[in-house]
Amino acid sequence: MSKNIIICGVGGQGTVLAAKVLSQAAISNGERVLSAETIGMAQRGGSVVSHVRIGEDVYSPLVPQGQANVLIAFEAAEAVRNIAFLKKGGSVIVNKKVVQPVTASLSGKTFDENEMISYLEKVAGNVIAVDTDQACKDLGSSKVVNMVLLGAASKSGLISKEELKDALKLLVKPEFYELNVRAIDY
Repeated sequence: MSKNIIICGVGGQGTVLAAKVLSQAAISNGERVLSAETIGMAQRGGSVVSHVRIGEDVYSPLVPQGQANVLIAFEAAEAVRNIAFLKKGGSVIVNKKVVQPVTASLSGKTFDENEMISYLEKVAGNVIAVDTDQACKDLGSSKVVNMVLLGAASKSGLISKEELKDALKLLVKPEFYELNVRAIDY
């Protein structure tokens, strides 16, 4: 049985590393993995969507709409934009924070995170909303949002925290390993 994961956010949030950690964890378990990223026009601030597909019956790296078991969103508005990928009964792990796009700032209209989370709960049902601002404050670093969200995603049964930690050893510099492990455990 395959697992299909969509990871979405904006450039600079660590979505690509999160996809690599998930992929490496599955590869280390001997599973077949295909993945791809679609990155917006701007490296920082543009939309980023990573597709991770795990399983023997996977033949394309892109998750079809309506087939994602889990949607991990680093930003609430990106979760709303990508909700069509989620399958019925799937799980959404979402950062409560909204990154206001430049167009919203210029028009004076802003996105409200409570409205976004409420919409996701209506559409998806199984939603874990994470206050990553508080997590980053507690952990002492703003660079661990990705690992906090992967730790929350482990509650969906997607992958264990130990598998994530093992993959981290292969992907991050040793001086950042312990901080990232604390973020997964958070």
